[in-house]
Amino acid sequence: MNIHEYQAKSLLKKYGVAVPRGGVAYTAEEAGKVAQELGGGLWVVKSQIHAGGRGAGRFKEDPNGKGGVRVVKSVDDVVANARAMLGKVLVTKQTGPAGREVKRVYIEEGLDIRREIYLGMLVDRGTSRVTVMASSEGGMEIEEVAAAHPEKILRVAIDPATGLQPFHARKIAFFLGLEGNQIAAATQFLSGMYKAFVELDASIVEINPLIVTGDGRVVALDAKMNFDDNALFRHKDVAEMRDVSEEDPMEVEASKHDLNYVKLDGNIGCMVNGAGLAMATMDIIKLYGGEPANFLDVGGGATKERVTAAFKLILADPKVEGILVNIFGGIMRCDVIAEGIVAAAREVSLTVPLVVRLEGTNVNLGKKILADSGLPIKSADDLADAAQKVVGAVKEAA
Repeated sequence: MNIHEYQAKSLLKKYGVAVPRGGVAYTAEEAGKVAQELGGGLWVVKSQIHAGGRGAGRFKEDPNGKGGVRVVKSVDDVVANARAMLGKVLVTKQTGPAGREVKRVYIEEGLDIRREIYLGMLVDRGTSRVTVMASSEGGMEIEEVAAAHPEKILRVAIDPATGLQPFHARKIAFFLGLEGNQIAAATQFLSGMYKAFVELDASIVEINPLIVTGDGRVVALDAKMNFDDNALFRHKDVAEMRDVSEEDPMEVEASKHDLNYVKLDGNIGCMVNGAGLAMATMDIIKLYGGEPANFLDVGGGATKERVTAAFKLILADPKVEGILVNIFGGIMRCDVIAEGIVAAAREVSLTVPLVVRLEGTNVNLGKKILADSGLPIKSADDLADAAQKVVGAVKEAA
């Protein structure tokens, strides 16, 4: 689960991570009030969407205008720029051409920026440890730095038995060229960041840029946090930060039924049990000349109702011209899948080719349910046969 910048900063602040003062606003008038409360003579107006590259992005309504992050010097300018952003669609590298509508802005105090640094934490699957990544090239995408200047990135794997220690923080601070009081500030910053990562079950914490101010402070100018969905039951306060308006409506609907669903750009819908089998199914569809329309894992213990919801979800995508159901019944029973498929197909009046490959527990009963349904369902003997049949059926229908 992703959250907005201002939400990430509010969480990090609780763990002692230094962040600028700021406030969120949903209207231009609210933005002006926040600026007045902050005081000073310099403010930053930031569009809040779940995507990076906001400063370099452009609004669809004004493609030649300013980006989604603007520095202003008066309260009137705060109000004017907030009004220019709210309700508009911001397009960045990460949003794609469709962009995202800005529904809130974050008003932040302006700071004296002397240096910009990159700092991130993630779970490295190679080492099975939380790993800190640091680079002197702040403000740039870390992928670009890795490609052009890999020597400018330091990776520090943290032993879970000891956690992040002061010597880890000092090593990172020295690598980044920090000195004097900045080293102590960075040590406190990293300790709080690591504690937040672990205690909140985060999957990513990224500070880009981390800045050094003119008076030597180390501050998170931007912040991004992602969380492990499977651990959100332990963090009700974090779960409440979810902004479903930033997510694909079909993926939101899938989450209501505990379905693992990701929408893709193809025309062959997939319903599979198990993430690995789902990926293999998408691969073999492409192998035989088709394009998968989604990743959809119904899980190992799906009910008839969940299968029905999954089927309806696939058919809700107007791009879908054929469906492949690929089930290996271990924990999942093939007859339950078959009942769900038949129920959903009847409810939505199936109009696209449907190919089903069943194998495992109660497979013969499942096949009988499909055969006796009277619906135009094509059975497949194996995965290759299923992929060939659905790709061929879609091409024939076209």
